[in-house]
Amino acid sequence: MQLTVQGKQMDVGDALRTYIAEKLEDINSKYFNRAIDATVTVSKESHGHNQFRAHISIRVGKNILVMGESEANDPYAAFDGAANRVGKQLRRYKKKLRDHHERTETTPEAESLKARDYILAAAPQLLDEDSAENETDVPEGDDPVIVAELTTDIQTMSVSEAVMRMDLAGQTALLFRNASHNGLNMIYRRPDGNVGWVDPVQAGEGISKAG
Repeated sequence: MQLTVQGKQMDVGDALRTYIAEKLEDINSKYFNRAIDATVTVSKESHGHNQFRAHISIRVGKNILVMGESEANDPYAAFDGAANRVGKQLRRYKKKLRDHHERTETTPEAESLKARDYILAAAPQLLDEDSAENETDVPEGDDPVIVAELTTDIQTMSVSEAVMRMDLAGQTALLFRNASHNGLNMIYRRPDGNVGWVDPVQAGEGISKAG
């Protein structure tokens, strides 16, 4: 497994780097043993006194990311918290990940759909008339401000696999092609903790569902 450890607003010493490498290798061998690469970022937070944040991203298969993040008053504790979250996710989906790996080794994956992925600026807070007169950086018009533009792949998969990928990556929504009918679907995390599933009407059938 290729590992990248980087610090943000801090230096990552050899001791912490070794600790991270050994723990991630243990997690990889215990739960999957097929991780391709991993990136760990440890940052010192400016908003709190001696607060550290650790973010882990592990690629365990084609287009499958496992992410975990945690914050603590010690960089080791922050990393341990993020690593524990990654371990729980891998343990939860261990069998499905192995089945996915075996399936992709024997059969080619369906062609993905290319799409543009835009990151939009957060909407400005509502202003009163006095503050609005002095505000100079609020965008005008109805068009959102695009912060970044990327290329992404919309994968073909089952609904259950889509839920797995969304959970592993810590996302709140995922757009995918439904393998059963090749149409575009979306799943998303609802405020009540359940998963919503949007399946556009196909030839008079299909509804929006909630898990």
